[in-house]
Amino acid sequence: MRIAIVAPPWLPIPPPAYGGTENLLDALARGLKRAGHEVVLCTTADSTCPVRKTSVFEEAIGVGSGSSVDEIRHVLHAYEEVQDCDVVHDHTLVGPLYSAAFPDLPVVTTNHGPFNAELIDLYRVLSDRVPVIAISEHQASTAIGVRIAAVIPHGVNLDDFPVGNGGGGYAMFLGRMHPGKAPHIAARIAREAGFPLKIAAKMNEPAEHAYFEEMVRPLLGGDVEYVGEVDRPAKLALLREAECLLNPIAWPEPFGMVMIEALACGTPVLTTPFGAAPEIVRDGVVGFVRSSRADLVEALGRVHEIDRGACRERVVERFSVERMVADHVDVYHRAASGDLSEPFHMLVDDAA
Repeated sequence: MRIAIVAPPWLPIPPPAYGGTENLLDALARGLKRAGHEVVLCTTADSTCPVRKTSVFEEAIGVGSGSSVDEIRHVLHAYEEVQDCDVVHDHTLVGPLYSAAFPDLPVVTTNHGPFNAELIDLYRVLSDRVPVIAISEHQASTAIGVRIAAVIPHGVNLDDFPVGNGGGGYAMFLGRMHPGKAPHIAARIAREAGFPLKIAAKMNEPAEHAYFEEMVRPLLGGDVEYVGEVDRPAKLALLREAECLLNPIAWPEPFGMVMIEALACGTPVLTTPFGAAPEIVRDGVVGFVRSSRADLVEALGRVHEIDRGACRERVVERFSVERMVADHVDVYHRAASGDLSEPFHMLVDDAA
């Protein structure tokens, strides 16, 4: 197939450091190319993903730095360039709406965020015309009134994630400075357990700086260290040597790319039962899923019980890029043929 991927214009593909969605799109584009498909990636000109690319912006705009006008310009250019594709996989918000101007062009979209009050009406309007892909069963379960064409969890290229021995003697937090990601809780858990912690987190936006100063900085010192936002090589080195990933999320995260990246490196994951986390982390097999801080402190003392080989095998079985590509290609074929009646999920709000 000839497949267009329309990425958001906020970060390059792949991102130089933080960027879960952008890392996913890089893996998807490369995986589709390896599987023999022709890929056109609509992104920014500073992207280095080794597929054919088209762009209107020379550089990524930056998370939190752009406006709807920037996304509209990006989308208008993208759709000019993809009219001869078999299918368009659009990861923007504006693009699937604009695609109504091209009724003969098959378009699918993925919601990378929650089906919350800000987004649910958009996807309700779209889903009768544009197939909507969810990224976890939990996320799909919240899509009240939205036709979900498929649930496709993220995947990683295992060749990019060599297994480590966890010999660094520390736990790791990897993400961004946000109370929902809860690095301050990770710091408290590690300190109560007497376990060294390295915090690698994006901190660019004013709200992230404010959160850091108020909630995280006071907890630093001793064995709790903030190492900054790390690039890909540094991230992999930290993950491979970490005894575990400490990921005490405090919100219903739709997926959680960092968890499968850690598991691919053989690194166990300690997390909370929010969102998709229980779908990723098999409790007691590849990590621990616990509801309270006290229980996570106790679990951190047992992380040596987890077999790192089992962590890697979990990704091989469930979260490989090959599985992710095959699942997407199935949706692409069905979209191109107009056959998306089955399977789909649709929830009805009983209170409505």
